[in-house]
Amino acid sequence: MAEAAGVPLSSVSLVLNGKPGVSEARRQRILEAVETLQYVPTRKPAAKEPGRVVGLVMEALSPAAAQDGFMAEVVSGVEDGLRGRGMQMLLHLYRPDDDPISDLRSLMGRDVDGVIVANGGDVDEAAIERILATGVPVVLLENYLDLDTDIHAVVADNFTAGYRCTQHLLELGHRRIGMLVGSPRYVSLTDRRRGYQAALLEAGIIPSTELMPPQEPGSEVKGYQQMKQLLELPEPPTAVYAVSDKSAMGAYRAIAEAGLKIPEDISVVGTDDVLQSALLSPPLTTFVVPKFELGRVAAQAMHALLDNPSAAASRTVLHGRIAHRDSTALPATPQN
Repeated sequence: MAEAAGVPLSSVSLVLNGKPGVSEARRQRILEAVETLQYVPTRKPAAKEPGRVVGLVMEALSPAAAQDGFMAEVVSGVEDGLRGRGMQMLLHLYRPDDDPISDLRSLMGRDVDGVIVANGGDVDEAAIERILATGVPVVLLENYLDLDTDIHAVVADNFTAGYRCTQHLLELGHRRIGMLVGSPRYVSLTDRRRGYQAALLEAGIIPSTELMPPQEPGSEVKGYQQMKQLLELPEPPTAVYAVSDKSAMGAYRAIAEAGLKIPEDISVVGTDDVLQSALLSPPLTTFVVPKFELGRVAAQAMHALLDNPSAAASRTVLHGRIAHRDSTALPATPQN
């Protein structure tokens, strides 16, 4: 083309792309060459539209928390759910005083399309309110807030988890049932405690604070010190409901050190059904929380919110079930 018109290649490019910088005489020679050669310009493929990117904001986990695999399954569910709808996930491990939106924007070079905020803890109400103030669409995962502003949320039925596990122990005949409570910074754990208390009250038993020793901050082995306190009571419980499988594992250790056996001397029920719970000796009876599904449904909720930003906020609750194993039995002596 350039040779036929007797002009530089750069001039041909300018004319074919409709750009200035070429004299009228030269432009006419190029257009005549186009007609003579019946040249049809090759279309460049249109630039691909960037897909939606959703940030997943969650607190940085301790090594012990990372090992139990609970959040790993949740994160995997989020990623799978987003990918199945043509979206990508960008993980942000939050630490106090972080600005997650700014950090995600720096990584992206632009704003993320939405944010899924998971699990509470360090990502407290104030942090969530700062995220909401940016105007980015938000879905809470395994958390909810009672704010004036409605927020979409996806949670497990944690109240039912506490209620059903305690009810299972009551049905076996236990009446003095302890609980290894969790940190109040997590709504999910608080709801499990409420379920425990509701089951006791329904059975005509007043929940006792001495049977719910608080979790010590920074404790390396969750549930261990709490179980030791329960075993040192003048009248120890005959059964224990642990707010998490991780706490139940700490209870196993304290019970073994006291020379007692599970379930002959004391029954134990956990919550979450992490991988290790079925490998304990004896295998742990626990409430199965649908971890992967929680993440996947949160991704669905985000997709729906991005497609319809004006949709009324909803709280989606996923049900679980008890996995009956070998850590519970009738109390050693009948109880009134």
